[in-house]
Amino acid sequence: MKLVWAFGLLLIFLIGSCHAVDDVVAAAPSEKQKVTVSGDKHDGEGGHDHAHHIPHRVHNEEEESWVQGFVWNMVGYLIIIIPASFLIRMVKNSNFKEQGGQGKWYQLLTCCIFGNEASPTGNKRSIFPCLSGDTTTATAIKLATCTIGLQVSYLTWGVLQEKVMTHKYGEGTQAVKFKNSEFLVFMNRIAAFIVAGLYIQITRSGQWNGPFYRFSFASLSNICSSWCQYEALRFVSFPTQVLGKASKMIPVMIMGRVVSKKTYQYYEYVVALMISVGVSLFLTATGSDKHNSTETTVSGLILMIGYMGFDSFTANWQSHMFTEYKVPSMQMMFNVNCFSCLFTSVPLLISGGMTYALAFMMVHPSFATHVGIISLTSVTGQMFIFYTLAEFGPLVFTTIMVTRNMLSILLSCIIYGHVLTSQAALGVSVVFCALFLQIYAKYRIKQKKSQQVTNPREQSDMA
Repeated sequence: MKLVWAFGLLLIFLIGSCHAVDDVVAAAPSEKQKVTVSGDKHDGEGGHDHAHHIPHRVHNEEEESWVQGFVWNMVGYLIIIIPASFLIRMVKNSNFKEQGGQGKWYQLLTCCIFGNEASPTGNKRSIFPCLSGDTTTATAIKLATCTIGLQVSYLTWGVLQEKVMTHKYGEGTQAVKFKNSEFLVFMNRIAAFIVAGLYIQITRSGQWNGPFYRFSFASLSNICSSWCQYEALRFVSFPTQVLGKASKMIPVMIMGRVVSKKTYQYYEYVVALMISVGVSLFLTATGSDKHNSTETTVSGLILMIGYMGFDSFTANWQSHMFTEYKVPSMQMMFNVNCFSCLFTSVPLLISGGMTYALAFMMVHPSFATHVGIISLTSVTGQMFIFYTLAEFGPLVFTTIMVTRNMLSILLSCIIYGHVLTSQAALGVSVVFCALFLQIYAKYRIKQKKSQQVTNPREQSDMA
């Protein structure tokens, strides 16, 4: 319940920030009075927007701010949340389960609202059964597969994500940017939903543990996090976003301390301090970044806070569900993405965003290709994450992902021409030194614990 309250407070913060930024945007003078949709230009006074069937949602860089997009998303989510919450409360207060019943509707409501008992064997099935064996060679092959799979998936995903959000499609004066981040989130989630569903169906590994509706909390925070991540790229560079994500451990520690009353080792506070210093050095560096106005700086900061805050909630809530209901990894992926598809589809339909996105894909086939690859690599990345954590644990996984973050920044600078000053490079170095320090400290603690377990056994044998 405390996690739910924390999620609600984060939503209130972001909505309040929307009003503040909207005032700034409204006060700024408009430079252009034209509407550009799918590469066609029309006069804002006499022209007509043929590519969008609802006039009050304009997918145009000059006329619509991220605040308006966020409000549309919230309206769509509330259309689902309000009636669903009343239905859940009504069923719980009606002694529905105690009365008993039969049929598919009874089973469906029971699964959605009350759930099934947790299975003691949950979370033990391998995602890649073909990679089996415990020999040294087999372990090396599995580690190499995980490393290559994670690097290829997320490096490709990162490069194309920046391409889709920051670059124009088309040629010359007809070139336009894609303006609906919610559609990108929807495509990623529906791909993950289909793949997870096929896996569960083929392997017959479905386990409907716990009330199904409780997975909607992680789903809602996850899509809000992804939306903030995509939108932030309009205001901050990709290297800035990667470093911002590296500093995610700070809000995670704060939330863990406040919500779960967790305690942390001294080295974790040192790492958090080093990351804060490194990120500060990077952000205050006077590089040739195009995002330097007050409006874009405030918007980028708010979106990054929302991104890290929602992502922190998602991780804490999923961990809670794994622990309480023993949910298998692919079942978690299926359940969360089932709600994500539902949540993201409603704003797209009521605002005309789906029509806009499909029309954009028809006009710009390269955009459709990029979105397809982003969705595919997002799914394969999630599967490799689950498999790596199950086979090698969090230390190996963290090492691989920290290396991937370094390569992501390097690739982004090479491909898209981001300039890093000496101060910015120093900030990046401090952040990654802190992350590798964290990995080494965890490895040393794990070693000491294993030695403490081994020594008492040796002493008992000698006795």
